[in-house]
Amino acid sequence: MKPLFLIPARGGSKGVPGKNIRILGGKPLIVHSIEHALAVADDPADVVVTTDSEAIADVGRRAGANVPWLRPARLATDTAGSREVMLHAVDALNAEGGNYDTIVLLQPTSPLRNPDDIRRAIELFEQRRPDMVVSVRPAATNPYYNAYECEADGRLRISKGDGTVTRRQDAPPVWEFDGAIYVINADSLRNAPSLARLGNILPLSSSARHDVDIDTELDFLIAEQLLKQQ
Repeated sequence: MKPLFLIPARGGSKGVPGKNIRILGGKPLIVHSIEHALAVADDPADVVVTTDSEAIADVGRRAGANVPWLRPARLATDTAGSREVMLHAVDALNAEGGNYDTIVLLQPTSPLRNPDDIRRAIELFEQRRPDMVVSVRPAATNPYYNAYECEADGRLRISKGDGTVTRRQDAPPVWEFDGAIYVINADSLRNAPSLARLGNILPLSSSARHDVDIDTELDFLIAEQLLKQQ
């Protein structure tokens, strides 16, 4: 197993301008994820930032990450998918002799993840050899209890099951990706149209305080307060 610790950081951000290098807890947001990766990686050269921004690239290099190039403009748009960004990075690095077969994706928007959770995810991946190990949290809505779909005539029906579940605790547990940690088989990713379409995905549960996913100003405020408690 040869893991590439990949941190994707686009220069543009509509929700929070300049999000990836905005200061959080005394350091640029992206630096938290770089430090998490450096704490786990055997070689700092395996910690790579993929970005289209010179400013982000400079911050990444000063924090100890490898930023070998700026990503192509076609992968820096609002519609560019994470799958394409990951495959571009691993293919470009392998063309230079990287020999990476596994991608450990660490998004900058999860600054409170625990490096020990990254290690646990990698260990689970090595033991079970799935297509992906992903960190998860209990889903905010449950398709057996309080998630609904529209019929053709506009009427709502329960999304899953027969509608007999009347208490949340009686519904089968369901999970959502929390955005913090993804450990992915590179060949599996190449052969699937998206992360959700990978055939063998294993969950890794992590502490609730580590699953803040920063997309808004409020998320920044919450993360700042949680960092003060660490």
